[in-house]
Amino acid sequence: MRPILYGYFRSSCSYRVRMALHYKKIDFEYRAVNLKDGSEQLKDGFISLNPRGEVPYFSHGGIGLSQSMAIIQYIDRLWSKSPLFPKNDVDYCKCMELCEMINTGIQPIQNLAVIKYVISTFNRTPEERGHWSKHWIEKGFQALEAKLSVCAGTYAVGDEISACDLFLVPQVYNALRFKMDMTQFPVINRVYTNCMKLDWVEASAPENQPDCTGV
Repeated sequence: MRPILYGYFRSSCSYRVRMALHYKKIDFEYRAVNLKDGSEQLKDGFISLNPRGEVPYFSHGGIGLSQSMAIIQYIDRLWSKSPLFPKNDVDYCKCMELCEMINTGIQPIQNLAVIKYVISTFNRTPEERGHWSKHWIEKGFQALEAKLSVCAGTYAVGDEISACDLFLVPQVYNALRFKMDMTQFPVINRVYTNCMKLDWVEASAPENQPDCTGV
């Protein structure tokens, strides 16, 4: 059965899953959920699938999953060719550490729902929103840069693609949206640049999605 990915072109968590699907060369159906203008994620049709009202949501063979890490692990287990998680136990744990530094330590603090709450509750301006996001990305990248300086090669963990590259690329995309100077993070920037040369990464980019309304 053809899997279905519910996502939004600018959602970094959806971006991660798109990358996993394209990396594995999996034929999938993409169903756009407009997070910004339509707030479709909060409407009954989508809430019935994912009570959290978030993307991505992944459906395959009667299974529904709603968290990008769980979805990527599911994809990697069912489509085992070209694995996304290192076989070596130490490298596997290093990969998970890097993923979680982004997944729990950077991305949630500057996602759309958090920003909307900060703006409405604390009467912040859109300009201040940018300062907030940039601050937390920069703080997270300082730690990530130190970790990658030990283990990165061509990609985040050595010279083979792994799941942490799928987490890093969308986070750098967000940093660039907020006009962060990436020269202060040479290792992150090098890994990102190497990833962006890959066809399947290009296919996953926000500007190449059918629901893109401008990046």
